[in-house]
Amino acid sequence: MRALSHAFTRLYQGAALVLAVVVLNFVLLHAAPGDLVETIAGASGGMSEELKAELRTQYGLDKPLHTQLGIYLSKVVQGDLGHSHFFNLPVSTMIGERVPATLLLVVTAVLAAFVFGTLLGVLSSRKPNGLLSQFINTVSLVGFAAPVFWTGIMLVLLFSSVLPLFPVSGMRDIDSAGATGLADALSVLHHLVLPALTLGLIYLAQYSRLARASMLDVLGSDYIRTARAKGLSQRVVMYKHALRNAILPVITILGLQFGNVMAGAILVETVFNWPGLGRLAFESVLRRDFPTILGVLLFSSMVVVVMNLLTDYCYRLIDPRIKTS
Repeated sequence: MRALSHAFTRLYQGAALVLAVVVLNFVLLHAAPGDLVETIAGASGGMSEELKAELRTQYGLDKPLHTQLGIYLSKVVQGDLGHSHFFNLPVSTMIGERVPATLLLVVTAVLAAFVFGTLLGVLSSRKPNGLLSQFINTVSLVGFAAPVFWTGIMLVLLFSSVLPLFPVSGMRDIDSAGATGLADALSVLHHLVLPALTLGLIYLAQYSRLARASMLDVLGSDYIRTARAKGLSQRVVMYKHALRNAILPVITILGLQFGNVMAGAILVETVFNWPGLGRLAFESVLRRDFPTILGVLLFSSMVVVVMNLLTDYCYRLIDPRIKTS
């Protein structure tokens, strides 16, 4: 009963947070300098004042800001995210088409960074002053310091001219447009390598350093000394007893940083021309397509809230002390 009450409380808090994010995004976008109708007029080479006024009425821009916000919120509750001013398509349709590509990129990068970063942190904690630990720390520092867009550009230059092993643009080969099944999956995976590597490197560096510090802290605990005194092998002590507690901070950071991963995906998708939500958001910002921007931000905030809820659940699942508290 307590767990059910906790779940409802967390869901209520998540819904309230999403609502606050929607309102804040709407107000900030409409407070930004510039005018949508003027942008459309400039892109079309000019427009009469009568047509501009008609467009403002059509898009509801002639109404007060609070009225526009109320109309938008009422539509969002009904599942209507509006109509794109530039692409002339429903925003929900465009987001639905782009979500699989972004989720594939983000999930692949995050899982790879989590798994390999944790393993590197565990390896470096076995001999903190050894050569392997120093090498991993150096690589982690470089990966953490390098901006995502710089890493992407360097990989594009490397694998487009020096080592042409992976494609540097798009999600599929041009000559495999009609491919299905295994051939299509292999083409997507081939194009996924560089974007996922670019997005995952910085988080791999963070997770490896955090896992190393957490492991060193746990390895000094009394129960670890007791386990070693019982004659348990180093592998059992490290991976069965120490890692279970040391991995908790890594999981927490994984959930909290999912919003940063979504933001990083915008840069990565732009560099590699990956057809996901990040690319859609970038194009919409350039064209001041407010409904599309708001739709992408709403979806991203919902993903972050869901990931935080899942992180909380995983935390309680791994640590029995939280489950009973």
